[in-house]
Amino acid sequence: MPLGLGRRKKAPPLVENEEAEPGRAGLGVGGPALGAGGPGAPQGGLPPPPAALRPRLVFHTQLAHGSPTGRIEGFTNVKELYCKIAEAFRLPAAEVMFCTLNTHKVDMDKLLGGQIGLEDFIFAHVKGQRKEVEVFKSEDALGLTITDNGAGYAFIKRIKEGSVIDHIQLVGVGDMIEAINGQSLLGCRHYEVARLLQELPRGRPFSLRLTEPRKAFDMISQRSGGGRPGSGPQVGTGRGTLRLRSRGPATVEDLPSAFEEKAIEKVDDLLESYMGIRDTELAATMVELGKDKRNPDELAEALDERLGDFAFPDEFVFDVWGAIGDAKVGRY
Repeated sequence: MPLGLGRRKKAPPLVENEEAEPGRAGLGVGGPALGAGGPGAPQGGLPPPPAALRPRLVFHTQLAHGSPTGRIEGFTNVKELYCKIAEAFRLPAAEVMFCTLNTHKVDMDKLLGGQIGLEDFIFAHVKGQRKEVEVFKSEDALGLTITDNGAGYAFIKRIKEGSVIDHIQLVGVGDMIEAINGQSLLGCRHYEVARLLQELPRGRPFSLRLTEPRKAFDMISQRSGGGRPGSGPQVGTGRGTLRLRSRGPATVEDLPSAFEEKAIEKVDDLLESYMGIRDTELAATMVELGKDKRNPDELAEALDERLGDFAFPDEFVFDVWGAIGDAKVGRY
């Protein structure tokens, strides 16, 4: 059946280069234990070793604004990771906003997504100052790209230079969006927040309630920059990575191949263009679903089955199919 015929109705795309992005959001919350069987577990071959013989993965962590070094282990998804960090530093888990890898700065190119290098150092950014900002929506596009942390917080990953938001110095990259016009957004995914921002009427003011990450002394005067377009997916720097999946167990994997890295980057760019979000874990899942499909219709069916909540428009699916195909033959 041709793509778009017989498929359920898709929502229209949001304004290009508008608000949103996938920690990933929804990353593996409630997933099974590392190495356990379940959906997505490797099939065939030798059975997994007993739990007592599995490698013990221990990661080092600090609070980004400054702290002693802690050790964490035993997590299988992002939500559990935040809980382990909170336990290590005796904080409520809700205080952890997001994590960066190998830097204490609010660097969106180093944002922890669905993969952690086995030798990566984790810096946890916790809640800092709260602020209320009034914005006049003078243009359809506010210039925001949104992501989320996989545990219920959506935050700003990028601010487009010269945009409506760029002229408001109180708003910065890394700020968590708690509410729009008094409506709480806690627990919302990035694409839901992006849609709400896009649907706000042009020519009217609206309010944002934000919480910025607590900053170290050397970061106080900075307005942190977002990830650069085309800067590539965030992957670990270690020899292998721990991949935190939204479905199925966390797995230890080799670093992505050159094809996978480029395909993920291109699909992530499409997510930003169509939906205003960036989410490397979502992009990686889409590449995984699409790399062995024979045509766009098969990809569309796989996306509907696995990721139907996103309601991807048909033209987006065509572009994703093309991006994966280009990466396969080396057209970067």
